[in-house]
Order: sequence, then C-alpha cells, then structure tokens
Amino acid sequence: MVIGPSTILLIVAIVVGFILLAVLFTFVPVMLWISAIAAGVRISIFTLIGMRLRRVIPSRVINPLIKAHKAGINVTINQLESHYLAGGNVDRVVNALIAAHRANIELTFERCAAIDLAGRDVLEAVQMSVNPKVIETPFIAGVAMDGIEVKAKARITVRANIDRLVGGAGEETIVARVGEGIVSTIGSSDNHKKVLENPDMISQTVLSKGLDAGTAFEILSIDIADVDIGKNIGAELQTEQAEADKNIAQAKAEERRAMAVANEQEMKARVEEMRAKVVEAEAEVPLAMAEALRSGNIGVMDYMNIKNIDADTDMRDSIGKLTGDKKDGKNPKGE
Repeated sequence: MVIGPSTILLIVAIVVGFILLAVLFTFVPVMLWISAIAAGVRISIFTLIGMRLRRVIPSRVINPLIKAHKAGINVTINQLESHYLAGGNVDRVVNALIAAHRANIELTFERCAAIDLAGRDVLEAVQMSVNPKVIETPFIAGVAMDGIEVKAKARITVRANIDRLVGGAGEETIVARVGEGIVSTIGSSDNHKKVLENPDMISQTVLSKGLDAGTAFEILSIDIADVDIGKNIGAELQTEQAEADKNIAQAKAEERRAMAVANEQEMKARVEEMRAKVVEAEAEVPLAMAEALRSGNIGVMDYMNIKNIDADTDMRDSIGKLTGDKKDGKNPKGE
C-alpha cells in the first residue's frame, strides 16, 4: 500500500496538533479555569496565561479565590496576586479572613496581608482572638524584706490584639514584664508569709500595671499557679558579711603581728649593734692602760690594784650566783 503525500501531511498535522494541545494544557491551566467557572468565579483564560507569564502559580491564587468566594469574602484576583508576588501566603490570609468573618471580627484584607507580610501567623492570631492562649512562666524568684526567697509560677491568659499585631511586642515581652512585676511585688512585701497566705496579691498587683501596653496581646488574667520557698538570702548575706569581716580582721592582725616581729628584729639588731660598740670600747681599755704605763700616768702598783679589784669583783659575782641558785632551790652543780 502506497501512502500518498496528502496522507503524510495529515498525519504530521495530527501530531503537531497533539503537541500544541499538550503544550496548551501544560501552559494554560484549563482544568483550573473550568473549576473556577463551575464555582461561580468569573475569570478569563487570558488572565491565567498572564499569571504564567508573570511567574505566578495560578493554583496558589485561584484556589484561595474560590474558597473566599464560597465563604462570602469580597476579594479580587488582583489583591491575591499582588500579595503572592510580595511573598505572602495567600491561602493562610484567606483562611484568616474566613475565620474572622465567622467569628464576627472586623478584619480587612489589607490589614490581614500586612500582618502576614510582617511575619506573623495571621490565622493563629485570629484563632487566638477567639480562643485565648495560656502562657506559663517558669519559676520566678523574688526576695521579701525579711530576706526569705519566694519562688512563684504564673499562668498568663492572653488574647491576640489584631490592631497591634504589626509592630507589637511578642510573648517574650509579656513573660518578662510579668516576671518583673512578680519580683517587685515580692520584694515590697514585709514578710514572706504574707505572700504565701495571699498569692492572689501578686496577680492583682501585676495585672493592675497594664503590662500589655505596646504588645500584640491583651492580658485577660494572671493566675499564680505555684508558690515555693527558696533560700534564706538574708542569712546567707549576713554569713558572707561576717566571713568577710573575719578575714579582714585576720588580715589586720597578721599585719600587726608582722610589724611587731619586724620591730623586734630591729630592736635585736640595735642591741647587737650596741653590744658590738661595748666590746669595741672594752677592747680600747687595755690599749689605754698600756699607753698610760708608757707615759708614766699610772704605776705598776696602780695596775696591780686594778687587777685585784677585777678579780675581787669576779669572785663576788660568782658567790652571788651560788647564793641565788640556793635560794631558788637549785643544786649549784646543776643536779
């Protein structure tokens, strides 16, 4: 069987047609367009083609648009597409608008998109506005005026403030402010027993300070979950102060002892120095006597008398020592 040129052209035309249809259905989301038409959302096929050209995934915009239309939310495709191009989460914004609409919360698309672009989870914020969230703080320690440490744990019930979500402080600020209020309330108490008897005093005092100012939340209540006794800080401080005073006194005493030892050593040195001078002076006596003998100032008999006097003095000293030992009850021989 011979295939003519017309048959070949027909086959080529059919193949090219299939390729064109495949490219068309790939580039143009026809099924998505049909779904939008079936849901009552009027949208042009050229709009979908324009999204492809603008590098916008049509399903990320059309599906939330269908969802919003079914929920009765008045948004346009240009709003959703611009939010997508700005880097926002279109589906989450639409879900937040639907949740706010169901809960009768006034929330516009512009504010919802701004909250989403600010990095906040707008859907979670709307849900928190309907169902408040409980934030539990760790144990926060404060010291009463009597020196006893008191530890308290609080549960903070907060509700999201939609108007202050953009630029408002987060949960960390709430916890820090409540912790500061607990510490100041415990510190202003005269006795730690008052805090243990009336823990609601802490919550009432802290709640009255308006700690949610400038935050993205509204504090509904502050409840003290647990109160515990810690260390006796006052006694520990007094003990440390006494130890420090003792160390200072010991250091001063050691300084005085060192000065006394140094003074004693100095006096001993001076005594030795004076003894040396005495010995030096005594050494000059024989020289002076020899000079006197040579010069004829004294005679030999005078010299002998001096020696006798010295011997007599030594003998008297010896007798005096023996007499003193007997009076003390000691044996002169040392026994």
